[in-house]
Amino acid sequence: AASLTLFTFLSLADAVARWREEGHLAVWLHIPILQSRFVAAAASQGFAFHHAEQGSSTLTLWLGESPSRLPGYATHQLGVAGAVLDESTGKVVVVQDRNKTVNAWKFPGGLANPGEDIGDTAVREVFEETGIKSEFKSILSIRQQHEHPGAFGKSDMYIICRLQPSSFNISFCQQECLRCEWMDLQELARTKDATPITSNVAKLLLYGYREGFDKIDLTMREFPAVYTGRFYKLYHRELPQSYRNIS
Repeated sequence: AASLTLFTFLSLADAVARWREEGHLAVWLHIPILQSRFVAAAASQGFAFHHAEQGSSTLTLWLGESPSRLPGYATHQLGVAGAVLDESTGKVVVVQDRNKTVNAWKFPGGLANPGEDIGDTAVREVFEETGIKSEFKSILSIRQQHEHPGAFGKSDMYIICRLQPSSFNISFCQQECLRCEWMDLQELARTKDATPITSNVAKLLLYGYREGFDKIDLTMREFPAVYTGRFYKLYHRELPQSYRNIS
């Protein structure tokens, strides 16, 4: 693939012809927002929008004879919530959103920032909404929903994590939350005043609390990636040591 700034060439048509002669398969064209007037010229040469960010848009042109193999841009948004369970009391932190029409109990959470790990999102969002400090322990559930109105009509992934509290005094964000409290986990599993996903995860969490978290947890391990100096996180049920050591 080739990339350029529009100012590099007097004629975009000549540039496209040159890239074809050089055997390039695709062109990625990055246009700063203040130069957006050039989008029409690029479109006339067959370029199409790929994605836009705050300060620029990116257009692409496939030059190969075969159908385009360029990957699409991100189609999902990632939401993360934290179920903070105090194992000494059996209580969990829940909130009611201030801006919802139905004041249902739910776990605090929000959207992940770019480059932010799932567990870090859960810990951050819980602290921002409730003032509770916590530590990531596991993933409890993953919800997938398509054509989500709250995700600009795109797909939405919503992950609920189990967190362990390291502080207990609530100081909730009054701009975001109407109410916030430590609620008995059994009460949360039974109440009709919780969102459906909260009720289901509360029952799952209650099962783990009573029977052992190893029955419900998806824990995390970090491994080196194939790309030098990079790592990835793998979430799965915990393996017995005898299976971990198989080589």
